[in-house]
Amino acid sequence: MKSRFFVVIFLLTAVVLAAQESPAVHFQPASTDGKLRIIVFGAHPDDCEHSTGGVTAKYAKLGHHVKFVSLTTGDNGHYAMAGGVLAERRRAECAEAGRRLGVEAYDVIENHSGELMPTLEMRRLVVRKIREWRADIVMFPRPWDYHPDHRATSQLVQDAAYVVTVPFFTSDTPALFKNPVFLYVQDNFTRPNPIRFDVAVSIDDVIDTKIAGLDAHVSQMYEWGPFQQGRLNEVPKDPQARLAWLKKEQFSRPMPGQLRQALRKWYGAQADSIRYAEGFEICELGRQPSQQELRKLFPFFPAK
Repeated sequence: MKSRFFVVIFLLTAVVLAAQESPAVHFQPASTDGKLRIIVFGAHPDDCEHSTGGVTAKYAKLGHHVKFVSLTTGDNGHYAMAGGVLAERRRAECAEAGRRLGVEAYDVIENHSGELMPTLEMRRLVVRKIREWRADIVMFPRPWDYHPDHRATSQLVQDAAYVVTVPFFTSDTPALFKNPVFLYVQDNFTRPNPIRFDVAVSIDDVIDTKIAGLDAHVSQMYEWGPFQQGRLNEVPKDPQARLAWLKKEQFSRPMPGQLRQALRKWYGAQADSIRYAEGFEICELGRQPSQQELRKLFPFFPAK
């Protein structure tokens, strides 16, 4: 009887040790369809479209997998409505924008806008989203911004950038074996430093698709934003006139010289004819890709 007891103990110990020595069981399976997997984080509905609507439309056209995540419902972003009514309206706008851009999934997280905090609970949620999507590329805002929700979004994704590969952090979701490339999206802030354009992508061929995606966010593009600027009376009523007005508004600033310079690096002689582009900075907290790998991650550039 005693010998049988020791045999059971031995077998149980062997099982535990085997589990500890075989961490592969805690990792996500690799993607097998040969397509890239891109996840974009924004603080509010329409943030992802503003910063990546062009490049993500290009990925979608090539059959790659794109997901948008808004970390709040945007339920405080209006002058005449708020709460659940506005949240539902903005969810519907997200669904339509995603459909127009070819985005496969668009998650809107139940947080009130203006109240997002970089908590441990939210860090776990962001880690799960990245893992579940098996992301090759993660796009998100830089950590300095006028809006506290944008800053919190950046902090959350930065805090996830390493632990997405740690098997026993948030162990209910298998970890990624390979750390994604984390990319800051373009902004106009200069303190403490302006964005460095490591990658620049022409979106001339999808500019109308990007505008169509933004156009789906009626409550933001044609109501809340113009209201804040004191320009509600300038918004056209006709749908086609609205699209033209929105396109002009979105690209009222000249292309930054640094972005043009980055386009020359990737497009050579073609760069000076490009009218619309989106730029990205490689975040030092994720995987650091080579120039050769960047060409695979951004399969849009002319052959060298």
